[in-house]
Amino acid sequence: MQVTSLLSQHEHGPECGCGHDHEHSVVHLWQAVLGVVFVLNAFIVDWLFDSGTTLSSASAMIGSLILGYPIVVTAVKDLRQGRLSINELVAIAVLAAFASSDYKTAGIVAFFMLTGEIIETRTAEGARNSIESLIKLTPTKARRLLKDGSEEEVAASHLSVGDVIRIRPGDNVAADGVIVNGQGSFNQATITGESLPADKKAGDEVYAGTQNLTGVLEIKVSRAGTDTTLGRVRELILAAEKTKLPIMKIVDQYMGFYTPLVLVIGALVWAFTHDLSRVIAVFVVSCPCAFILATPTAMVAALSAAARLGILIKNVADIEAAAKINAFVFDKTGTLTTGQLAVSRLAPIGDTKPAELLLLAASAEKYSNHPTAKALATLAGEAGLPLAEPKDFAETAGRGVKAEINGGKVLVGRAQWLKDNGIDPAFEKSVDLKETEGWSLIFVARNGQCVGWVGMQDKTRAEAKEALAELKASGVRRIAMISGDRQVVATRVAAEIGCEEAKGDCLPQNKVEFVRAMKAKGYKVAVIGDGVNDAPALAAGDIGIAMGAAGSEVAIHSATIALMNNDLRRLPFLVKLSRSTRAVINQNFLFGVLFIIVGLSAASFGIVGPIVAALLHNVGSLIVIFNSARLVRKGEELEHFHPEVVEVTQKSSGQLTPKLA
Repeated sequence: MQVTSLLSQHEHGPECGCGHDHEHSVVHLWQAVLGVVFVLNAFIVDWLFDSGTTLSSASAMIGSLILGYPIVVTAVKDLRQGRLSINELVAIAVLAAFASSDYKTAGIVAFFMLTGEIIETRTAEGARNSIESLIKLTPTKARRLLKDGSEEEVAASHLSVGDVIRIRPGDNVAADGVIVNGQGSFNQATITGESLPADKKAGDEVYAGTQNLTGVLEIKVSRAGTDTTLGRVRELILAAEKTKLPIMKIVDQYMGFYTPLVLVIGALVWAFTHDLSRVIAVFVVSCPCAFILATPTAMVAALSAAARLGILIKNVADIEAAAKINAFVFDKTGTLTTGQLAVSRLAPIGDTKPAELLLLAASAEKYSNHPTAKALATLAGEAGLPLAEPKDFAETAGRGVKAEINGGKVLVGRAQWLKDNGIDPAFEKSVDLKETEGWSLIFVARNGQCVGWVGMQDKTRAEAKEALAELKASGVRRIAMISGDRQVVATRVAAEIGCEEAKGDCLPQNKVEFVRAMKAKGYKVAVIGDGVNDAPALAAGDIGIAMGAAGSEVAIHSATIALMNNDLRRLPFLVKLSRSTRAVINQNFLFGVLFIIVGLSAASFGIVGPIVAALLHNVGSLIVIFNSARLVRKGEELEHFHPEVVEVTQKSSGQLTPKLA
């Protein structure tokens, strides 16, 4: 804004380490209080004694000098820099009242104006402090482990990739890393926006700034300093703070013409009435703080609500753009699906029980790193099935494994792998699923006989169907899914989640062409992907949204909006937040314009005096601030949603549990 703060100026001094220069206050709160004490003393003296005494005038003059000094100094600095702003209006009003020996009016007007600025400045500082608090989340010290097993305390800034640090219960993690020993629960709300703790074990990634709630862990540092996820989150927020909505830029352009216009109105009021009090009231009430605060306060509130839920917006203009989105294009793998294999079907043959089939398969695959082994181990863990220790374990890459389980020779792998090992191929007749539709099938044989098979697939996210239904209910006209997977797989996934349009066999350039074709038809398109291989398509949309951006540098740089977790319900919330923000801004602007028009009219006709005008100015600013603050609480219902919990619950309540019984 071209409007400078009455209490502060942007000084180009040394940086504080938070990425921007601090504003240095010209007047402190105690000075404002001291000044108003002198002014109030003048009113008390007039009440106790005859009005107009020398003591009363002296007290009011001292108070008005204390209160008016910073206002006049700021206005003079503006003029020296060749900038004409609303500060000059306030300064002229205070000087006019002072020149007419109406010291009490000058002091009260200055006090109310300074009080309003104190409120506005504290509001801005609060938003900035929330950014600076991100830095404080990362501890300044870390316990680095030495080769002999002992630990030393070092500055977190001295950590480097490859160091191993120890995290105790209650500690904040000092750097991004991978757990090499131990397990615990982590509060990741600062990164992902999820309120429920996340359980972590060896091999899982942890992020700087998250808090370890239980357990002692050893973590190998993978990213440190500003390269951590928290550091990139901070950069995103700072980038958003520096950007402006198009409507804010328009306001900036016209503010240079506003002050001369008000001066002309003040001159006309003086020419027709010769009433200095009316002129002072015109200058005071014309300060468009409510109008100027209309957009920034709403944007700060909206950014806070979004960041609380792990939605990070690089450019605040995207908040306005999201309200106009009427088409969503989703990537499939890793976006609408988890991107990981999960067991969807256990099919025992003969007298074999489902639990027995799972035990044989998961135990034989216990020491394999193949995705199928992880899927089997996950299901066995959820079912509370203790695995047997495999003996004589051997793995043939890409085909299958051999092991001895509870005295039996077990084979687990592809159909051809079993046939190559002498198993009767008749077992294939029991299969009623097609791998061409996205199924991954493995077969289990014991002592030369096939005992069953397991069907796995890339599971759709638990909340995907609900999220897409909410988008449609919010007025989104077109929802499409594009995937590099086979068309039959894309069609099956789309049917599961209620997506009416699905396009498979897409290379990255095909995805870009699809998005551009949709935009050519007049749609405002949001593209949602995992940010790894979807970067061109994300850039092609009107807005690009990267899923699961926590720890993903590619995701953060390729999209304009980053979701720090994988909860698809954040998308309809983003649309609703955008529309609510636009509505609040419009309300604020309408109120600000009406306030100025009505205020100028009332001041010109003598209905409102200088003191009342100053009071109303503050009331108008507070109304705008409180109206914008309503946005902060948006999305509170999502804070307790945890997709992983829902997914496990659905698995437990589905067909798997009866089969394992």
